[in-house]
Amino acid sequence: MSDYQFPNQTQFYRGKVRDVYTIGNSYLVMVASDRISAFDVILPRSIPFKGQVLNQIAAYMLRASADICPNWLLDVPAPTVSIGKKCNPFKLEMVVRGNLVGHAWRTYQSGKRELCGVPLPEGLKENDFFPQPIITPSTKASEGHDEDISKSGILQRKLATEKEWDILTDYTLRLFARGKEIAAKRNLILADTKYEFGKIGDTIYLMDEIHTPDSSRYFYADGFESRQATGERQKQLSKEFVREWLIAHNFMGKQGQSIPEMSDDWVQTISRRYIELYEQVIGEKFQPRQLSAEETRQRILESLEKLP
Repeated sequence: MSDYQFPNQTQFYRGKVRDVYTIGNSYLVMVASDRISAFDVILPRSIPFKGQVLNQIAAYMLRASADICPNWLLDVPAPTVSIGKKCNPFKLEMVVRGNLVGHAWRTYQSGKRELCGVPLPEGLKENDFFPQPIITPSTKASEGHDEDISKSGILQRKLATEKEWDILTDYTLRLFARGKEIAAKRNLILADTKYEFGKIGDTIYLMDEIHTPDSSRYFYADGFESRQATGERQKQLSKEFVREWLIAHNFMGKQGQSIPEMSDDWVQTISRRYIELYEQVIGEKFQPRQLSAEETRQRILESLEKLP
């Protein structure tokens, strides 16, 4: 948990997994913590090196997609810190799905053939590819659970204009295609992910983290088709295994449910899975780095001094 005070700081927000400092009205300092959340609930144990994994994957992916659309990132002065432009956010998450998995599969399994106003084809099995990627947005709730929403609902609630929606859709599909391309080079399948966008003036920017295990689901490409054919569970790299563990222990973030106890072994298992995803996606050995709070603060201050 970070607890800093910076020159010209105007706001502080502690999110589920990150601490966010607003500098003036122009910049954000995001400090990724080792906290982990699922079903919109912060779990009681932190996961070693999770913050560094998320921050470094996000920075890598933002830089690798900067030709598609403007993004908020300006500097990564420390392993767990990103500094970038403050945007006026759309109260939306642009969820894009290439495969029938997770929430989409649970919806499909219940018998529904529509998600966020998007028709779902008959005859699919869990993890099958959609004929083409689909966008299934959700509202970005300040408290509680995000909720599915359709394009018509977005326009009706004025969460975006028709023109903005077209731009958001175009960016989302192109970013997803780039993410799948990067994943394929590492023998992975990017099954689904989400993007958040905001505006500075009339320009739409990509915000937040992208293509991380907290925001995305990856499958191993090797053996994917044969596992689908035989009905075997797919090997995946994502946070879904944490959600599945919670569901198996009767927790889905609903009122009255208790968060199951997380053992030391389970915490280390989660940490190893995050590091494994980093190494698979980035293609480099993970180098654990733990800076002191003071060294992190100094690096942030030096970075802020260089900003216009």
